[in-house]
Amino acid sequence: MDTTAQLALGASLLASALAVAGVLTYAAGRSQQQALIERLSTGSGGYELPAGRRRHFTGVDRQLRRTRLGSRVQLKLAATGLDVTPGEFAVYVLVLVAGLWLVAGAVLAPFFGPIAGILGVLAANAFLTHQRTRRTEQFINQLPELSRILANATSAGLALRTALGMAAEELEAPAGDELTLVTNQLAVGRSIDDALGELAERLPSRELVVLVTTLVLANRAGGTLVASLRNLTATLEERKETRREVRTMLAEVNATAFTVPVLGLGAMLMMNSMMPGALARVTGSALGQFAIVVAVGLFAAGFFVIRRLGKIEI
Repeated sequence: MDTTAQLALGASLLASALAVAGVLTYAAGRSQQQALIERLSTGSGGYELPAGRRRHFTGVDRQLRRTRLGSRVQLKLAATGLDVTPGEFAVYVLVLVAGLWLVAGAVLAPFFGPIAGILGVLAANAFLTHQRTRRTEQFINQLPELSRILANATSAGLALRTALGMAAEELEAPAGDELTLVTNQLAVGRSIDDALGELAERLPSRELVVLVTTLVLANRAGGTLVASLRNLTATLEERKETRREVRTMLAEVNATAFTVPVLGLGAMLMMNSMMPGALARVTGSALGQFAIVVAVGLFAAGFFVIRRLGKIEI
Protein backbone atom coordinates (compact mmCIF):
# COMPACT_ATOMS: atom_id res chain seq x y z
CA MET A 1 0.00 0.00 0.00
CA ASP A 2 1.55 3.30 -1.06
CA THR A 3 1.81 6.42 1.08
CA THR A 4 -1.21 8.12 -0.53
CA ALA A 5 -3.46 5.16 0.22
CA GLN A 6 -2.22 5.05 3.81
CA LEU A 7 -2.89 8.77 4.25
CA ALA A 8 -6.36 8.36 2.75
CA LEU A 9 -7.12 5.41 5.04
CA GLY A 10 -5.82 7.28 8.09
CA ALA A 11 -7.84 10.37 7.19
CA SER A 12 -10.96 8.23 6.73
CA LEU A 13 -10.48 6.56 10.11
CA LEU A 14 -9.85 9.92 11.77
CA ALA A 15 -12.96 11.42 10.14
CA SER A 16 -15.01 8.41 11.23
CA ALA A 17 -13.75 8.74 14.81
CA LEU A 18 -14.48 12.46 14.83
CA ALA A 19 -17.94 11.80 13.38
CA VAL A 20 -18.70 9.24 16.09
CA ALA A 21 -17.41 11.60 18.79
CA GLY A 22 -19.48 14.41 17.33
CA VAL A 23 -22.63 12.30 17.31
CA LEU A 24 -22.04 11.23 20.92
CA THR A 25 -21.38 14.82 21.99
CA TYR A 26 -24.48 16.03 20.18
CA ALA A 27 -26.60 13.32 21.79
CA ALA A 28 -25.25 14.18 25.24
CA GLY A 29 -25.89 17.87 24.64
CA ARG A 30 -29.44 17.20 23.49
CA SER A 31 -30.05 15.08 26.57
CA GLN A 32 -28.72 17.81 28.86
CA GLN A 33 -30.76 20.44 27.04
CA GLN A 34 -33.94 18.38 27.37
CA ALA A 35 -33.26 17.79 31.06
CA LEU A 36 -32.69 21.52 31.57
CA ILE A 37 -35.89 22.39 29.71
CA GLU A 38 -37.86 19.95 31.84
CA ARG A 39 -36.35 21.33 35.04
CA LEU A 40 -37.11 24.90 34.04
CA SER A 41 -40.62 24.05 32.89
CA THR A 42 -41.47 22.22 36.10
CA GLY A 43 -39.43 24.48 38.31
CA SER A 44 -40.81 27.76 36.96
CA GLY A 45 -43.50 27.46 39.53
CA GLY A 46 -41.15 26.04 42.10
CA TYR A 47 -42.40 22.46 42.12
CA GLU A 48 -40.84 19.38 40.60
CA LEU A 49 -42.52 16.08 40.12
CA PRO A 50 -41.68 13.39 42.64
CA ALA A 51 -38.72 11.17 41.92
CA GLY A 52 -39.62 8.25 39.73
CA ARG A 53 -42.89 9.77 38.59
CA ARG A 54 -43.46 9.07 34.93
CA ARG A 55 -44.96 11.90 32.92
CA HIS A 56 -47.90 11.32 30.68
CA PHE A 57 -49.00 13.12 27.52
CA THR A 58 -45.62 14.78 27.01
CA GLY A 59 -46.47 15.72 23.43
CA VAL A 60 -49.65 17.49 24.47
CA ASP A 61 -47.79 19.18 27.30
CA ARG A 62 -45.04 20.42 24.97
CA GLN A 63 -47.53 21.88 22.50
CA LEU A 64 -49.71 23.40 25.21
CA ARG A 65 -46.85 25.23 26.91
CA ARG A 66 -46.24 27.21 23.73
CA THR A 67 -49.68 28.83 23.90
CA ARG A 68 -50.91 31.65 26.11
CA LEU A 69 -53.55 29.37 27.61
CA GLY A 70 -50.90 26.80 28.47
CA SER A 71 -48.79 29.45 30.20
CA ARG A 72 -51.77 30.53 32.29
CA VAL A 73 -52.56 26.94 33.23
CA GLN A 74 -48.93 26.35 34.13
CA LEU A 75 -48.87 29.39 36.43
CA LYS A 76 -52.08 28.29 38.13
CA LEU A 77 -50.79 24.76 38.61
CA ALA A 78 -47.54 26.11 40.04
CA ALA A 79 -49.48 28.17 42.58
CA THR A 80 -51.55 25.15 43.65
CA GLY A 81 -48.59 22.89 44.33
CA LEU A 82 -50.18 19.99 42.43
CA ASP A 83 -47.80 17.47 40.82
CA VAL A 84 -49.58 17.71 37.46
CA THR A 85 -48.25 19.08 34.19
CA PRO A 86 -50.39 21.37 32.01
CA GLY A 87 -50.70 18.62 29.39
CA GLU A 88 -51.94 16.09 31.93
CA PHE A 89 -54.40 18.59 33.36
CA ALA A 90 -55.74 19.45 29.89
CA VAL A 91 -56.28 15.78 29.05
CA TYR A 92 -58.00 15.16 32.38
CA VAL A 93 -60.30 18.12 31.79
CA LEU A 94 -61.19 16.86 28.30
CA VAL A 95 -62.02 13.43 29.73
CA LEU A 96 -64.14 15.07 32.43
CA VAL A 97 -65.99 17.20 29.88
CA ALA A 98 -66.65 14.21 27.62
CA GLY A 99 -67.87 12.12 30.54
CA LEU A 100 -70.21 14.82 31.84
CA TRP A 101 -71.50 15.43 28.29
CA LEU A 102 -72.35 11.75 27.78
CA VAL A 103 -73.83 11.25 31.25
CA ALA A 104 -75.98 14.37 31.10
CA GLY A 105 -77.18 13.52 27.61
CA ALA A 106 -78.09 9.98 28.65
CA VAL A 107 -79.61 10.68 32.07
CA LEU A 108 -81.37 14.00 31.40
CA ALA A 109 -81.62 14.91 27.71
CA PRO A 110 -79.22 15.49 24.80
CA PHE A 111 -79.73 19.23 25.21
CA PHE A 112 -78.00 19.11 28.61
CA GLY A 113 -74.79 17.61 27.18
CA PRO A 114 -73.15 20.90 26.10
CA ILE A 115 -74.29 22.59 29.31
CA ALA A 116 -72.67 19.84 31.37
CA GLY A 117 -69.48 20.16 29.31
CA ILE A 118 -69.29 23.91 29.96
CA LEU A 119 -69.92 23.30 33.64
CA GLY A 120 -67.08 20.77 33.61
CA VAL A 121 -64.63 23.37 32.27
CA LEU A 122 -65.83 25.91 34.85
CA ALA A 123 -65.54 23.30 37.58
CA ALA A 124 -61.93 22.52 36.58
CA ASN A 125 -61.04 26.20 36.69
CA ALA A 126 -62.83 26.57 40.02
CA PHE A 127 -60.86 23.60 41.35
CA LEU A 128 -57.55 25.27 40.47
CA THR A 129 -58.72 28.53 42.01
CA HIS A 130 -59.80 26.71 45.16
CA GLN A 131 -56.48 24.90 45.44
CA ARG A 132 -54.59 28.14 44.93
CA THR A 133 -56.71 29.92 47.56
CA ARG A 134 -56.29 27.01 49.97
CA ARG A 135 -52.52 27.02 49.53
CA THR A 136 -52.44 30.79 49.97
CA GLU A 137 -54.44 30.48 53.18
CA GLN A 138 -52.00 27.87 54.48
CA PHE A 139 -49.10 30.13 53.60
CA ILE A 140 -50.77 33.08 55.36
CA ASN A 141 -51.18 30.98 58.50
CA GLN A 142 -47.43 30.35 58.47
CA LEU A 143 -46.49 34.01 58.00
CA PRO A 144 -46.30 34.82 61.74
CA GLU A 145 -43.84 31.97 62.26
CA LEU A 146 -41.90 33.01 59.15
CA SER A 147 -41.69 36.59 60.37
CA ARG A 148 -40.55 35.39 63.79
CA ILE A 149 -37.79 33.23 62.29
CA LEU A 150 -36.57 36.09 60.10
CA ALA A 151 -36.59 38.48 63.06
CA ASN A 152 -34.58 36.06 65.24
CA ALA A 153 -32.10 35.35 62.45
CA THR A 154 -31.51 39.00 61.59
CA SER A 155 -31.21 39.94 65.27
CA ALA A 156 -28.42 37.34 65.50
CA GLY A 157 -26.53 39.20 62.77
CA LEU A 158 -27.34 36.93 59.82
CA ALA A 159 -27.91 38.32 56.36
CA LEU A 160 -31.39 38.31 54.88
CA ARG A 161 -30.44 35.67 52.30
CA THR A 162 -29.19 33.37 55.06
CA ALA A 163 -32.31 34.04 57.14
CA LEU A 164 -34.52 33.06 54.21
CA GLY A 165 -32.54 29.84 53.79
CA MET A 166 -33.00 28.99 57.46
CA ALA A 167 -36.74 29.65 57.23
CA ALA A 168 -36.96 27.41 54.15
CA GLU A 169 -35.37 24.54 56.09
CA GLU A 170 -37.42 24.95 59.28
CA LEU A 171 -40.90 25.63 57.91
CA GLU A 172 -43.16 22.97 56.46
CA ALA A 173 -45.00 23.17 53.15
CA PRO A 174 -46.19 25.37 51.57
CA ALA A 175 -43.95 28.06 53.13
CA GLY A 176 -40.93 25.78 53.06
CA ASP A 177 -41.41 24.94 49.38
CA GLU A 178 -41.97 28.56 48.39
CA LEU A 179 -38.95 29.82 50.33
CA THR A 180 -36.83 27.02 48.87
CA LEU A 181 -37.72 28.34 45.44
CA VAL A 182 -36.77 31.86 46.55
CA THR A 183 -33.40 30.71 47.89
CA ASN A 184 -32.72 28.75 44.71
CA GLN A 185 -33.42 31.85 42.65
CA LEU A 186 -31.10 33.89 44.87
CA ALA A 187 -28.41 31.24 44.44
CA VAL A 188 -28.43 31.64 40.64
CA GLY A 189 -28.09 35.42 40.81
CA ARG A 190 -31.61 36.82 41.01
CA SER A 191 -32.11 39.82 43.25
CA ILE A 192 -34.09 39.68 46.48
CA ASP A 193 -36.58 42.19 45.06
CA ASP A 194 -37.36 40.02 42.03
CA ALA A 195 -37.50 36.72 43.92
CA LEU A 196 -39.78 38.04 46.67
CA GLY A 197 -41.87 39.99 44.17
CA GLU A 198 -42.51 36.81 42.18
CA LEU A 199 -43.49 35.06 45.42
CA ALA A 200 -46.04 37.81 46.17
CA GLU A 201 -47.49 37.47 42.64
CA ARG A 202 -47.69 33.69 42.87
CA LEU A 203 -49.54 33.68 46.21
CA PRO A 204 -51.33 37.05 46.36
CA SER A 205 -52.40 38.24 49.80
CA ARG A 206 -52.23 41.47 51.73
CA GLU A 207 -50.21 39.92 54.54
CA LEU A 208 -47.56 38.58 52.19
CA VAL A 209 -47.38 41.89 50.32
CA VAL A 210 -46.74 43.70 53.62
CA LEU A 211 -44.01 41.22 54.59
CA VAL A 212 -42.37 41.37 51.16
CA THR A 213 -42.49 45.17 51.13
CA THR A 214 -40.87 45.29 54.57
CA LEU A 215 -38.08 42.95 53.52
CA VAL A 216 -37.46 44.73 50.21
CA LEU A 217 -37.34 48.18 51.77
CA ALA A 218 -35.05 47.00 54.55
CA ASN A 219 -32.78 45.32 51.98
CA ARG A 220 -32.60 48.51 49.91
CA ALA A 221 -32.28 51.20 52.54
CA GLY A 222 -31.34 49.28 55.68
CA GLY A 223 -32.88 50.29 58.98
CA THR A 224 -34.41 48.52 61.94
CA LEU A 225 -35.51 45.31 60.26
CA VAL A 226 -35.67 43.37 63.54
CA ALA A 227 -38.10 45.79 65.19
CA SER A 228 -40.25 45.94 62.06
CA LEU A 229 -40.45 42.15 61.82
CA ARG A 230 -41.34 41.76 65.49
CA ASN A 231 -44.15 44.31 65.16
CA LEU A 232 -45.29 42.60 61.98
CA THR A 233 -45.34 39.23 63.74
CA ALA A 234 -47.80 40.52 66.34
CA THR A 235 -49.97 42.08 63.65
CA LEU A 236 -50.02 38.88 61.59
CA GLU A 237 -51.06 36.87 64.65
CA GLU A 238 -54.03 39.17 65.22
CA ARG A 239 -55.07 39.04 61.56
CA LYS A 240 -54.79 35.24 61.64
CA GLU A 241 -57.28 35.04 64.50
CA THR A 242 -59.60 37.55 62.82
CA ARG A 243 -59.61 35.59 59.58
CA ARG A 244 -60.44 32.38 61.46
CA GLU A 245 -63.41 34.04 63.19
CA VAL A 246 -64.75 35.52 59.95
CA ARG A 247 -64.41 32.19 58.15
CA THR A 248 -66.38 30.47 60.90
CA MET A 249 -69.19 33.03 60.72
CA LEU A 250 -69.44 32.76 56.93
CA ALA A 251 -69.45 28.95 56.81
CA GLU A 252 -73.26 28.82 56.65
CA VAL A 253 -73.40 31.39 53.83
CA ASN A 254 -70.89 29.44 51.76
CA ALA A 255 -72.83 26.22 52.33
CA THR A 256 -76.01 27.93 51.14
CA ALA A 257 -74.30 29.02 47.93
CA PHE A 258 -73.57 25.40 47.01
CA THR A 259 -76.95 24.15 48.19
CA VAL A 260 -78.92 26.33 45.73
CA PRO A 261 -77.64 24.77 42.45
CA VAL A 262 -77.76 21.28 43.99
CA LEU A 263 -81.46 21.78 44.73
CA GLY A 264 -82.07 22.80 41.11
CA LEU A 265 -80.28 19.73 39.78
CA GLY A 266 -82.16 17.54 42.23
CA ALA A 267 -85.48 18.99 41.11
CA MET A 268 -84.72 18.19 37.46
CA LEU A 269 -83.68 14.64 38.30
CA MET A 270 -86.81 14.13 40.39
CA MET A 271 -89.06 15.45 37.63
CA ASN A 272 -87.39 13.24 35.04
CA SER A 273 -87.66 10.17 37.26
CA MET A 274 -91.34 10.76 38.03
CA MET A 275 -92.13 11.44 34.35
CA PRO A 276 -89.54 9.63 32.20
CA GLY A 277 -88.65 11.64 29.11
CA ALA A 278 -90.11 14.89 30.50
CA LEU A 279 -86.88 16.84 30.07
CA ALA A 280 -86.46 15.51 26.54
CA ARG A 281 -89.94 16.74 25.65
CA VAL A 282 -89.32 20.12 27.31
CA THR A 283 -86.04 20.67 25.47
CA GLY A 284 -87.58 19.50 22.20
CA SER A 285 -88.88 23.00 21.49
CA ALA A 286 -87.11 26.34 21.26
CA LEU A 287 -89.26 27.78 24.05
CA GLY A 288 -88.35 24.92 26.38
CA GLN A 289 -84.66 25.27 25.60
CA PHE A 290 -84.83 29.00 26.29
CA ALA A 291 -86.58 28.34 29.61
CA ILE A 292 -83.92 25.81 30.63
CA VAL A 293 -81.09 28.20 29.73
CA VAL A 294 -82.75 30.99 31.72
CA ALA A 295 -83.23 28.66 34.71
CA VAL A 296 -79.59 27.54 34.62
CA GLY A 297 -78.50 31.17 34.35
CA LEU A 298 -80.61 32.15 37.34
CA PHE A 299 -79.20 29.33 39.46
CA ALA A 300 -75.67 30.34 38.44
CA ALA A 301 -76.42 33.99 39.22
CA GLY A 302 -77.77 33.01 42.63
CA PHE A 303 -74.63 31.01 43.35
CA PHE A 304 -72.29 33.86 42.46
CA VAL A 305 -74.38 36.50 44.26
CA ILE A 306 -74.44 34.49 47.48
CA ARG A 307 -70.72 33.82 47.21
CA ARG A 308 -70.06 37.51 46.63
CA LEU A 309 -72.18 38.53 49.60
CA GLY A 310 -70.27 36.09 51.78
CA LYS A 311 -66.88 37.35 50.65
CA ILE A 312 -65.36 39.80 53.12
CA GLU A 313 -61.95 41.31 52.55
CA ILE A 314 -59.91 41.53 55.73
